[in-house]
Amino acid sequence: MEFEKEHIVKMNGFTLHMLQTEKYKTNTIVWKMKAPLQKETATLRALLPLVMQSSTKKYSTTGALRSYLDEFYGASFYADTSKKGEENIISFTLEIANEKYLQDKTPLLHKGVEFLTEVLLHPNVTNDQFDDKTMKKEKRGLKERIHSLYDDKMRYATVRLVEEMCKNEPYSIQPTGELNEIDGITGEQLYEYYQQALNEDQIDLYIIGDIQLSEVQNLFSVLSLSDRVMKQKNRPAKKDIEEINVVKEHQDLNQGKLNIGCRTNILLGDQEYYALQMFNGIFGGFAHSKLFINVREKESLAYYAASRIESHKGLLMIMSGIENQNYDKAVSIIKEQLEMMRLGEFTDKEIEQTKAVIKNELLETLDSPKGFIEVLYNNYIGDKNITLANWLERIQAVSKEEIIEVAKKIEMDTIYFLAGTEGE
Repeated sequence: MEFEKEHIVKMNGFTLHMLQTEKYKTNTIVWKMKAPLQKETATLRALLPLVMQSSTKKYSTTGALRSYLDEFYGASFYADTSKKGEENIISFTLEIANEKYLQDKTPLLHKGVEFLTEVLLHPNVTNDQFDDKTMKKEKRGLKERIHSLYDDKMRYATVRLVEEMCKNEPYSIQPTGELNEIDGITGEQLYEYYQQALNEDQIDLYIIGDIQLSEVQNLFSVLSLSDRVMKQKNRPAKKDIEEINVVKEHQDLNQGKLNIGCRTNILLGDQEYYALQMFNGIFGGFAHSKLFINVREKESLAYYAASRIESHKGLLMIMSGIENQNYDKAVSIIKEQLEMMRLGEFTDKEIEQTKAVIKNELLETLDSPKGFIEVLYNNYIGDKNITLANWLERIQAVSKEEIIEVAKKIEMDTIYFLAGTEGE
């Protein structure tokens, strides 16, 4: 199986990642800024990309900026903030049509690079502070995002589990920031932080599409930033678990959310990571997994039951939706399924099925330019140069014994139950 080769070039203050492929009819450009996840800067980093994508010095209103984008044949542009392990990531994404496939030969890639440069280097700033109208609008938007998290009880339960399990660890910090800090941020303070981030963050620029490598490198040479010292990536500290932490919370809702957090202490790029992916696939990652079949289907205890791994922090998250009265039984069966994995009570058929699904899932992800970039970026910030072909080979080579060994290392840390008030 052939995969397109990633070309990596060190530029002035950032790293350029180029993928030349005829698979897509668009060119996708993603600008990523990485810094340590810290409480002091989380709200600033949540607000900053929203303000920057809203207007610039040249396009001083959101309407003007979006009108210009409309000239790009349906181009899309957006920004967000996320976390990967104990790192905070700001992303700006621009998707534009490739002029090779249009009758109109407007140099869209050139215009796209100019536009991105305008957003990143020429923000809507006067007297060293961001535009006040833009600030007020985007503060309202950020507040709405944080409120929507509370309204989505599945997401809320996941956030609360992480807060309880990772107390006093950077991973407990939300990339959306803190609601009570938003109003206090001034345009001057945000601009000062913008300059700091642009000078200190690890910056990676990805472009994928039917491109000419030398042309792209030349286009992006206008983005000249200051040199920076890349900080050594520290492995998350290992936590000793003396007993499982149980947290119960009550709200007015129809369906309880039972979320369980476990420590794997295995990160992307570790030798055991591929066996961990296999473990998760058999345990709770897919529709044929033990949690789905035994907790949801056979026992009818849960509306949903699944698990996922956090590749950059070394966690396994189990999520399920249950009735209040089924709490004890659901916890018991989930623990039983974990013990079955430790005892090797899964079949060769389950192993082969899981390998096939992981392969299909990866290939499906690569069908999308954004998905392809995300896979490459995960690999890159994990400090491991694993080719996609090698990834599939390593998954295929995982043995039953290796899956059992990984299962034995997984420790249950925290049980979080968001219970409904019904029956109380």
